Amino acid sequence: MELGLAGRTALVTGAGRGIGLAIVEAFVAEGARVVAVSRRATPRIEELVAAGSVRFVALDLTDADAGERLAAAAGDVVDVLVNNAGTAPARPDGFASITDADWATTMASNLFSAVRVTRALLPKLGAGAAIVNVVSENAQLADPLVMDYSAAKAAELSFTKSLSKELGPRGIRVNAVSPGPVATDLWIGAGGVADTVSSAGGGDPAAVVAGAEQAMPTGRFTQPAEVANVVVALASPAFGNVTGSELVIDGGMRPTM
Repeated sequence: MELGLAGRTALVTGAGRGIGLAIVEAFVAEGARVVAVSRRATPRIEELVAAGSVRFVALDLTDADAGERLAAAAGDVVDVLVNNAGTAPARPDGFASITDADWATTMASNLFSAVRVTRALLPKLGAGAAIVNVVSENAQLADPLVMDYSAAKAAELSFTKSLSKELGPRGIRVNAVSPGPVATDLWIGAGGVADTVSSAGGGDPAAVVAGAEQAMPTGRFTQPAEVANVVVALASPAFGNVTGSELVIDGGMRPTM
């Protein structure tokens, strides 16, 4: 299928690694011009920049003025905005251990970054543009292990649906992709969810990962490229009447209604 993304400009936040990097690579493969945004450039991003397919912007999106600074660096037109930046800190010690500062940091990273970036870039988005927010399975399957993250992602999903109703008459589509566990450093890397739970007495990291896999009928983590493929499809004009949707990619983990 021709996705019609060649020559379009896609801006991707949280682009340095994991899901964000896979999204950048997927847009490049479709012939799009990509603006990759993260706190620092990773070696792979530097390779893509050197190849001429990506422009990199170093920015901490938790800064209050990050949206305006990004808008100034993004260029005149953005056809696709992918809000992917975020963190998912594990809270093995429970609700009482999550401080006000923890809540504020998680909300800033996972919700306010998307809100600020979208607000600042909206003047650059015209009819036919698409916004894709990378949300999470935890937006609806709330988990005490990631309580503040679950709350932030639930808010981001609501934001996605509300914004789709406002922008639909302007020809701008807004959708969400909600991954379950993905094989990235956030889950299985050093200091990731599996490590954190293991350190708190939840078994060794391999056992934590195995437990997560057992919760999915497919029996495996989603790969970053699989999430990226869904994001790129939702960004494509080939799906021009899809808006306000949440596309779940979780190996069947969410119970059917």
